[in-house]
Order: sequence, then structure tokens, then C-alpha cells
Amino acid sequence: MKICTDSLLFGAMMPVKPMANVLDIGAGTGLLSLIAAQLGADRITGVELMEDACREAAENFARSPWPERLRAVRQSIQDFAENETGRYDLIISNPPFFERHFNAAEPMRNAARHDGHLKHAELVKIADQLLTQEGWFYVLLPGQAVAAFNRLAMQSGFHLRRQTAFRGYAHSAEKVVALTFGRVPLGQPECETLTIYDEPGIYSVASRAYLEDFLLRFAVHESAEHTG
Repeated sequence: MKICTDSLLFGAMMPVKPMANVLDIGAGTGLLSLIAAQLGADRITGVELMEDACREAAENFARSPWPERLRAVRQSIQDFAENETGRYDLIISNPPFFERHFNAAEPMRNAARHDGHLKHAELVKIADQLLTQEGWFYVLLPGQAVAAFNRLAMQSGFHLRRQTAFRGYAHSAEKVVALTFGRVPLGQPECETLTIYDEPGIYSVASRAYLEDFLLRFAVHESAEHTG
């Protein structure tokens, strides 16, 4: 599956603390885990149910500059959580987006986009089980799912700390929303909207500030400016 800009931004904005122990739920081919490593996390465990995706994640981890920090586990997160005794400083997930919709024709894409393997209530429960007292729970959701997910999180004792909506252009509707939860209430959450593009193919200043350390297109462009 293709890497999308929303996922890159979600990863680039991750609240990673130095030396953090990170759990990536539904790791796919390892994009978010790799970003966490680049941001300074000490240990990252990517749990992925699909065999092909997990195998590719393991290969990507092995070829990265941080193979000793990254681990790919092929298992359902439910089974992983049942046997896991450790706790994590940061739990991240880009969970299945669509509930009660007809499934896509491609099995792999279908599994990645629908919630048949992991309901949002299960995700919240597992995060509550595996997160440290001072840790962060960080998820990416479509806008229409935010209110219900917030209610589930509050019922498990989580408090919304930050909410960032992504939209393609200034005139566009919000596409997806990144939510950061903690266990301790700290007043009103920070709420913002990030516009990805100023115009087709031209990233906004705000999105570029997050993405330039992760996309080679910026490195190539800056190299050309210096040598031109």
C-alpha cells in the first residue's frame, strides 16, 4: 500500500520523548515505527497481524539505521496484549477507518481500512492496559469518528491533550484528525488545523516544517538550491 501524506504528518508530529519505549499498533510495513526511531525513541515494537506486511516491516527495520531499536511482531494486538507484561511510554495507532461499510475488493487494503480485526473500544482498552501512568496515547482518525472515540477514551480515564485536524487546502474540509491523550487532565486541550498544501504540489510552510526531515524531495531540492 502507498504511503500517504496524512500518515507521514501523523508520524512527524508524534510526541516522542527521548529514550521512549513505543508500541505501534497495526504497524503495517513499519512507517510510523521508523519515524519514531528517527525522532529518538529507544525501543519500538511494531505489532502487525498481516503476514506480508509484517515481513516487509521486519525487512525495513533491518535495513534502517536503527535495527537494534526496532522489533516487528506478527500477532493480533489482542493476543499480544494478553501476554505482554511491559508498559509503554507512547502508544501510536493509525487504526482501521471505516465501520459498517462494504469491504473493498482487495483483501489487504480491506483489512487495513476496516475495523473487522480491531474495534475502537478494543484499541482504547488495550492502550489503557499497556500505557505507563505518564505516557501518551496517539491516534489518527477520520473526523466523523472523533466524538465517539473521545467518549470511549474518557470512559477509560484518558484526557484529550491535543487535537490536530489535517486538511488538503485552506478551502478544503478536514480529512483526518490526530488525537493525543494522557491520563492526567491539564485543562483545555490544544486544538488546531493544519493545511497540507498551499497549491497542488506545493506544501504549506507548516506541513513542510514537519515533513522536511522525512521526505527526500526536500533534501534533493535544498541540495539543488545550494549548488545552483
